[in-house]
Amino acid sequence: MQSFDSAMQREVYRYLHSWASDVKALAKQLVPVRTGYLRSTIYAKIQEWVAEIGAEAAYALFVELGTRHMRAQPYLYPAIQEYLPQLEDIICAAIDAAKTEAGL
Repeated sequence: MQSFDSAMQREVYRYLHSWASDVKALAKQLVPVRTGYLRSTIYAKIQEWVAEIGAEAAYALFVELGTRHMRAQPYLYPAIQEYLPQLEDIICAAIDAAKTEAGL
């Protein structure tokens, strides 16, 4: 990504940011709600071409994976799985654009 020109980097970043926002929105729809706190802590951020999607609530992992006393109620994993094909399309489009730019 570092070798792309700045316009290409901005475009790929914009697509990646949009993808992460879509995953975050779906996770917020899927999360079980009792008080709404967990839903309010779901975040998506992009740093150095890495999308990080998660929740800051201390108990977020227990809801996602469950415990021996509570069944799992996944909300992040299904949201990410739903949008993985779009991420693959973004990556392939970036590679194709780089090849075209390089004259390959």
